Amino acid sequence: MIRLAGRLDAVGAAQAWSALKLPDPVQGVVVIDASDVSYCDGAGMALLTRLRLLGRQTGCDVRVTGLNDQIQSLMDSIDLNAYVVAPQSASHKILLTESVGRGVVGYLRGTLAAVSYVGELTYLLIRLARHPKTLRWRDWLRIVQASGLNALPIIVMIGFLLGLILAFQAAIPLRLFGADLYVASMVGVSIIRELGPLMTAIVLTGRSGSAFAAELGAMRVNEEIDALETFGIEPVRFLVVPRVLAGTLVAPILTLFANFSGLLGGLFVMLTLGFPNVVFWNQVRTYVTYVDLLEGLLKATAFGFLLSAVGCLRGLQAGRDAGAVGRAATRAVVSGIILIVIADGLFAVLLYCLRA
Repeated sequence: MIRLAGRLDAVGAAQAWSALKLPDPVQGVVVIDASDVSYCDGAGMALLTRLRLLGRQTGCDVRVTGLNDQIQSLMDSIDLNAYVVAPQSASHKILLTESVGRGVVGYLRGTLAAVSYVGELTYLLIRLARHPKTLRWRDWLRIVQASGLNALPIIVMIGFLLGLILAFQAAIPLRLFGADLYVASMVGVSIIRELGPLMTAIVLTGRSGSAFAAELGAMRVNEEIDALETFGIEPVRFLVVPRVLAGTLVAPILTLFANFSGLLGGLFVMLTLGFPNVVFWNQVRTYVTYVDLLEGLLKATAFGFLLSAVGCLRGLQAGRDAGAVGRAATRAVVSGIILIVIADGLFAVLLYCLRA
């Protein structure tokens, strides 16, 4: 005999569940007396139904008595045959071929989703060029401020330190040959043509790309993206396009600040070596051309587009569990850095062929 009393709501059912324990499999009858139950909602009905199902598994005949007419009619409407507890299957050992097959299928699905995403984004950007008023410019300005203006201090600091370190490291071997003067030209060419755009893109990937992925991932977890789709609003047009345009714009602008601060770092080293200010800037103007500056800005623009697009993609692909946002941000940073390095290599080969 099991006697239940009080309210079988969410709290009472939880307390009763932790206290109840059916006997071991025996041939007998378990009577649950619910005559003192004053209230029973869905949680209480789930508890009673679960006890009846456990009675079937343990071999006992579980009977519920004392319910009032309303609760009893609800109990009678529940068909226990519709609830089947699946037996625990033996552990399945995953073979190597099965693991490889799952990996290939997952890679193909991810590739297909990425291709579809690139196609949709390209179409929306072309449509935006024809109809600029369709963009929410206020949201775009907010994203530009968050990803560009707020990132300026760290970009300037890293650029200055990069130029400083590069000049100090170059001054050691060049001094052996009496070529300290060429530290300025080496720092200028390296910063403006290669290191300035690359370091700016990597910093933006860790800062803005991960932020885009985290924002969209949180919206996916909170079902806000599903709500947009329900209302007929395209998530890529509404969420992705402003962020991609913002990242594409701020990357070359921040690269200019990184280049200038890097040159200031090299100038600081040259001044400590005893060279005047005018000598440094003459060396930079002699060996660094406007073509080098345009190449760096072109790289930065491409890097900004890649890191923004892949960050938004990882955010849209986020799951719905508690760790989905963190995984989306991590995948955005890793994928963004890999794409930036690959694009940088392609730019190096292309520019070498054009200059050859």
